Amino acid sequence: MVTAGRPTGRDVARAAGVSQATVSLVFSENDLTRARVSASTRERVRAVAQQLGYQPQAAGRQLRLGRTGLLHLAVPNILGPFFARVLDGAQSAATESGLAVVVSSGWDRGTLARAHGTGQFDGLLLCSPDDSQLGELPDTVPVVFLDAEPAPAGLPLRRTLELDVAGGMAAAVRHLRELGHVRLGHLRSTDSAYTFRSRQAGFERAARGLEVLEVGVSINGGLEAGRAAGRELLDRTDRPGAVVCDDDVVAAGLYHAAAELGLRIPEDLSVVGIDNILAAALLSPALTTVDLPGERLGRAGVELLAALIAGDAPAAPEPLATALVLRGSTRAAAAAEVRSDRGPQDS
Repeated sequence: MVTAGRPTGRDVARAAGVSQATVSLVFSENDLTRARVSASTRERVRAVAQQLGYQPQAAGRQLRLGRTGLLHLAVPNILGPFFARVLDGAQSAATESGLAVVVSSGWDRGTLARAHGTGQFDGLLLCSPDDSQLGELPDTVPVVFLDAEPAPAGLPLRRTLELDVAGGMAAAVRHLRELGHVRLGHLRSTDSAYTFRSRQAGFERAARGLEVLEVGVSINGGLEAGRAAGRELLDRTDRPGAVVCDDDVVAAGLYHAAAELGLRIPEDLSVVGIDNILAAALLSPALTTVDLPGERLGRAGVELLAALIAGDAPAAPEPLATALVLRGSTRAAAAAEVRSDRGPQDS
C-alpha cells in the first residue's frame, strides 16, 4: 500500500474505510474520545497507519488536548556546567516525545508564577530551587522538582526527583578517611537550596570525629569565589591536608589558590569536588569528584513530567544514585598529619 508524498490522516481514513474524524479520535491520546471508537476499529486504523508510514502531527494533537507541547526548565544559573548536563538530558527526552524544552535562568517565584499563569507551558521542571523560587505556583500547574526537597503531600500535580547528594558527600569523606586524613577542609556553599543543605548534612554525618575547617563560598561566584575561599582556607597555619568542595568549579578555584601558595595537589593537598563536570577530568591532576548524573536527571525529569501531565505519574520516584569518581587529586595523608591526631603519646 503506497501513497504519493507524505501520508495524511485522510489517506489513512480512506484506506481503513473510516472517516477522517475517526482517525483523529484514534490518535487523540484522550481516554474520553478513544472510548467512542471500538477496539477493532482502533486496531485496524493503527495497522493501516503503520503500513502507510503515517505519523500524526504533534502540533495538532496538542491543540486537541489543550496543550502547547512546551515544557519549562528553570535553573538557578545557566552558566553552571551541571545545569547544562541537565538541559542536555531534558532536551533529548523531550525531542523523543515530540515535545520541546524552554530554559530560563534565575527566575524568582513571581516571574515563575506569571509565566505559568498564561497557559503557554504544559508543565515546569524546577531544578535545584532556592527559597526565592518557591511558594506562588498555582496548584493546577504540573511541576517536577529536580534535585530538590520532597514535594508536600496532598498536591497531585507535584513530584520530586532527588539525587542522593548526601550519600555522594558521605562517599567523598569516607574516601579521605580511608586515606588517613584526619583534618578536613570544607569549601561549603552559602546558597540556601535544598541540594546544598543535603550536602552539608551528609558531610557532617560522615566527618564526625574528624577536625573540620570550613569556609563559606558563593557557588554563583564561580572560579574566582572558589579561589578566594580556597586562599582563605589554605593560608591558615593549621591548614587541612584534604579539602572537600561543594562543586567542581569551586574545586578548580582551590587549585588556583594552592598553586599561588606553592602547594602541590595531591602531594601537599588532596581535593575532592562534586558534580563531575567535563572540566573535572581536564584539571591537572584530574579531579576526584562525586558524579551527579545531570543528563539522567534531566531525562528522567521530562519523563516524569510527561507522565504527570498525562495523569499516570508514580507517587514517589526513587532518588538517582551518585558515585565517587576516583582520579589523581587524592592520595594517602602525610605521616605528619596522621601523627598530629594521635597526640603526644604516639609521637
